[in-house]
Amino acid sequence: MEPSPFKSRKSHVKIESWAIYIVGIVVMILGECRTGYASQAAVKCTSRKHSASLTDFGGVGDGVTSNTKAFKAAIDHLSRYASDGGAQLIVPPGKWLTGSFNLTSHFTLFLHKDAVILGSQDESEWPFLELLPSYGKGRDAPDARYSSLIFGTNLTDVVITGNNGTIDGQGAPWWTKYRAGELNATRPYLIEIMYSNHVQIFNLTLVNSPSWVVHPIYCRNVIIQGLTILAPIDSPNTDGIDPDSCTNTRIEDCFIVSGDDCIAVKSGWDQYGIKFGMPTKHLVIRRLTCISPDSAGIALGSEMSGGIEDVRAEDITAINTQSAIRIKTAVGRGAYVKNIFARRLVLKTMKYVFWMTGSYKSHPDPGFDPNALPDIQAINYRDVVAENVSHPARLEGIKGDTFKGICISNVTITLSENPNKLLWNCTNVEGYTSNVTPKPCDLLPEKEGKLDCPFPEDRLPIEDVALKTCSF
Repeated sequence: MEPSPFKSRKSHVKIESWAIYIVGIVVMILGECRTGYASQAAVKCTSRKHSASLTDFGGVGDGVTSNTKAFKAAIDHLSRYASDGGAQLIVPPGKWLTGSFNLTSHFTLFLHKDAVILGSQDESEWPFLELLPSYGKGRDAPDARYSSLIFGTNLTDVVITGNNGTIDGQGAPWWTKYRAGELNATRPYLIEIMYSNHVQIFNLTLVNSPSWVVHPIYCRNVIIQGLTILAPIDSPNTDGIDPDSCTNTRIEDCFIVSGDDCIAVKSGWDQYGIKFGMPTKHLVIRRLTCISPDSAGIALGSEMSGGIEDVRAEDITAINTQSAIRIKTAVGRGAYVKNIFARRLVLKTMKYVFWMTGSYKSHPDPGFDPNALPDIQAINYRDVVAENVSHPARLEGIKGDTFKGICISNVTITLSENPNKLLWNCTNVEGYTSNVTPKPCDLLPEKEGKLDCPFPEDRLPIEDVALKTCSF
């Protein structure tokens, strides 16, 4: 009899890593083919009146010369056209080493298909930023954090795109320092956009971020589409996409291999997030493919102290991933996770299908309120097919704070050869099920008659917003 894929995972890490690498390369090739652009010199963005190339400002694409000053000079020059039709900066073929740089409004950063932006290994090229007000502390080190490689704040109408060009954070040295406890500031993200409206990030390959990959925070009207995101499956905290205290967001057609959650929906941390009070709401996630053996396809939390509501996930594929959609919260988080809808999930080789955790006890400091209990309600899953599963469900609410309104319908789960003896582990939860195999726990009884858990029929405003595309 073959061993469970989870019990033998460590012995197969190298094989899995090579398999994931090959899958990533295939996806990148397909991405280049499907964009359909010709390799020519000029790029035209119909939404921008002005244009320049990084080489116009002294950029050198040899992979060795620092282009931090070139990026800053180019964007500073192009920022003067914000009120005159906007501007685009073209990153041509080459390897463009750079430290952190800031974007501007009414602006497009466009990467040619043969362009690679490389994150600098010189920490002096990564300036410090103020701590996020909804977090209060840095995640890796309490008192400081580095700017992301590509950063922007208080922007309107900003686009980061390309013909599947690549942004490589070269994160390995950061991962090594993190594991060794040598960091004095929180690692940088690959892309972070703050306090901004009308943000679009699409048609790119993003690899090896020092930490989270794409982090829109305190933003409105965000579209993230057609990204290939790759990181080693053992790399620490390399979440793929983290919409954080954002309203009206659309994430579509992304392929993510990660050492952490493929998508992590967030809204602040304990007392700091409660005080800041900005939820993530009106979020659409469609056609996501995820590989993350130690984390979730989609996580809600654990930092959710501003609240999370109205999340609509559909057509999700997870392969060799720890769980499909996971709610992570704890005493001290406060706020809520409510009105969550998911349908049409295809899952292959999973530890858990359904997972809710009420004891995710990572806190910024001891100052959290022990009476701040999260409100978890109206969680809806339907139309799920899962195979090679060791543990169909682990649903753990909080004593005195029951997770309510859980609905699960039309689910078929095929077990692995050595499944967990307790298939459905349920405590402090309430809800009901319909047409679910294997039979759920007693706290989620079968509803009489055929039931389909709800999924909204209305459209969110962000669903009708078009991408600001460019062409050769």
